[in-house]
Amino acid sequence: MSSKKVVELFFDVVSPYTWLAFEVMCRYRNVWNIELKLRPGFLGGVMQGSGNKPPGLVPNKFLYMTKDMERLAQFFEVPLKAPSNPFEAMFEKGSLSAMRFVVAVQGQAKDEKQVELVSRELWRRIWSQDKDITTPESLSEAAMKAGMSASEVGELLRLSSTKEIKDKLKSTTQEALDHGAFGFPLIVCHVDGKPEPFFGSDRFELMAHCIGEKWLGPQPKQSPAKL
Repeated sequence: MSSKKVVELFFDVVSPYTWLAFEVMCRYRNVWNIELKLRPGFLGGVMQGSGNKPPGLVPNKFLYMTKDMERLAQFFEVPLKAPSNPFEAMFEKGSLSAMRFVVAVQGQAKDEKQVELVSRELWRRIWSQDKDITTPESLSEAAMKAGMSASEVGELLRLSSTKEIKDKLKSTTQEALDHGAFGFPLIVCHVDGKPEPFFGSDRFELMAHCIGEKWLGPQPKQSPAKL
């Protein structure tokens, strides 16, 4: 078998479309000949750094997104459901503390599986259960549902407020901007030493063509990422 192509997924749990891409890439991790690298970043920093405007702030786009997410949830088989107050969840509360926590998890985890599980629980809270993801209590609940102990969570909460973790999140966010990001998800496929960036959760067929694989739909086989 040829060497695996590295695929980086830059993500933020505040983004519902990124949850779809996250689940698909986790499902394809063992279907395509790829090494998937999860790259937790801060969408707010990407939007500001690129000069982009969130689609939720454009009335017609917001109305479209509401219907679009219902269809996508069924198609991708992801329990996506808008929170009761999307504006508050995305723009007033945001995800800075959550993404710092995910970065801390990644720094302490033995492998990417723990990052995957914690991230999924945070997405589930905001985009399925209409729950908070900003307070220490919320982060603790998500992490313990992902299988972490109370002592591990306490240390991660401490680490997430350190300069090292804050700088790491800033650095990854800047990497995404350097790849030309203007939003998330950003998926960067490294092909023949060259990065090929793809934006959004609707470019999987093109991505597969680019890396020499086949797109088999949102559920390629038995998904390793059970919802």
